[in-house]
Amino acid sequence: MSDKNLVIALTKGRILDEVLPLLEQAGIVPAEDIFKSRKLIFACNLPHVQLMVIRGSDVPTYVELGSADIGIAGKDMIMEYGSRGFYEPLDLEIAGCRLMSAAPIGAKLDSPRLRVASKFVNVAKNYFYEQGRQVDIIKLSGALELAPFMGLCDCIVDVVDTGNTLRANGLEPRDHIADVSTRVIVNRASMKIKHDLVQSLLQRLQQAVTANKKTSTAS
Repeated sequence: MSDKNLVIALTKGRILDEVLPLLEQAGIVPAEDIFKSRKLIFACNLPHVQLMVIRGSDVPTYVELGSADIGIAGKDMIMEYGSRGFYEPLDLEIAGCRLMSAAPIGAKLDSPRLRVASKFVNVAKNYFYEQGRQVDIIKLSGALELAPFMGLCDCIVDVVDTGNTLRANGLEPRDHIADVSTRVIVNRASMKIKHDLVQSLLQRLQQAVTANKKTSTAS
């Protein structure tokens, strides 16, 4: 990383859809249409800022190890990774959902040792440990709703938005683990070495978040 430039790691998918308008409100606009390009790193209207588009699970790694100064990722990914090498100074209050456990409707989870499927292995392990439950964690990357009915697990831990996908697959939400929204994370060294650049960008984003809240309240 150059001491004069900022690299911002953005998360693909729903978060990218919601964060680009927020970045535009903050005066940060990609030099080309991100959705029509196969590129992964983009210049923008600010000459000292570059935007990188990667998987959400990779954002904390890029930020902690200093390949990106700033990252924008879901709280679920940050919780799963752990916040060892970065700060988390700002909640963008977009792409909200919940981290929850879910099980087949009416199922009794009274086994002395539960089998839990999730892509959030660390989150699930820590949550059930705090509940005093013994669990075997099974890591899956997708189609979690299928796992209980195929006898792979007793319950799952996943992000839940409306809950419609759970219900469509015969599951119901159980324990609320955490509220999730999109957060800004900053590399610890960048916060010191590029303090003025980082703070300027954080202020721009904070102003955009505040403006959005006022608009939502007014409507």
